[in-house]
Amino acid sequence: MNKKPVLGIMLGDGAGVGPEIVAKLAVQNFFDAYCTPVIISDVRLLQRAFSVIGSSVPLQVVSDLDLADWSGDLVVLDQKNQDPANVPFGELTYEAGKANLDGLKLCTELYMAKKIDGFCFAPLNKAGMKEAGCKVESEHHYLAQLFNHTEPFGEINVVGDLWTTRTTSHIPISEVSQNLTVDRILRAVRLANTSLKSSGIAKPRLALAALNPHAGEHGLCGREEIDVIEPAIAKAQEMGIDASGPYPSDITFIKAFRGEFDGVVTMYHDQGQIALKLRGFDEGITIAGGLPAPIVTCAHGTAYDIAGKGMVKTSAFENAVKMAARMANHLREQA
Repeated sequence: MNKKPVLGIMLGDGAGVGPEIVAKLAVQNFFDAYCTPVIISDVRLLQRAFSVIGSSVPLQVVSDLDLADWSGDLVVLDQKNQDPANVPFGELTYEAGKANLDGLKLCTELYMAKKIDGFCFAPLNKAGMKEAGCKVESEHHYLAQLFNHTEPFGEINVVGDLWTTRTTSHIPISEVSQNLTVDRILRAVRLANTSLKSSGIAKPRLALAALNPHAGEHGLCGREEIDVIEPAIAKAQEMGIDASGPYPSDITFIKAFRGEFDGVVTMYHDQGQIALKLRGFDEGITIAGGLPAPIVTCAHGTAYDIAGKGMVKTSAFENAVKMAARMANHLREQA
């Protein structure tokens, strides 16, 4: 086996576009430039995807990764758990949700056993995973449980060279202010700092966005900047983190996209997501930040409406694989 990192590649929800994305990239020999891929899913989904795109590659189907001979054919660790007959395109199913929970668990186990160096998953469907018994908020919380991880973790959204994380996430706008505390902001800052370092950036430059218009105008237009954001920045700086701000949110991303920062910590979900999606909707990726393994996915969803039509773009998942490989290589260099 060569020195490229071994990455697990999950096909994601079989009713969505994930299998087609992976099939297209396999046919293009995309993976070979960045990693040694291992498809971790039901081989029948991949075969259906090959039929959709009208092309295929030779497969080496194994039931145990130790049986792979790495001869050049695409290795598939067949899970036999998403029969295409039971997972029609564009339909939410228990079977796909359960398969993806099991797939994340297996990838975690393979990583901890040092059989893979990281993994990427194509789009999942949270509702399907909930129906299949997932009792936590998201796949990131599920992964943290699997790793017994207690340090800060969460989504890191990336477009190009700019990373973002957020202090609050899936809560109403009306509840954002009351959920901003020094500790929560500092947690987001630490998460951004740690995650950027894991990709090889030695001293990440972090900007914190303000909550209020004009960064609160010294308290005339809100006190969150004075009461919680500025103290959090001061604590981060005491910890040796290169954090600055708060910057008015209407200029934060202008400065960031100019290259003045490596990462932005936002106060709420759409404060960063709008900027990133305007910048590169088809390019964005999501990193499972803070966790011990390189785990990356594309930022878009299952796209049930175009599944099975062969029209999905692959650029975001390409970026996910590149990032996972980059992070895996950095971790191996540090070992």
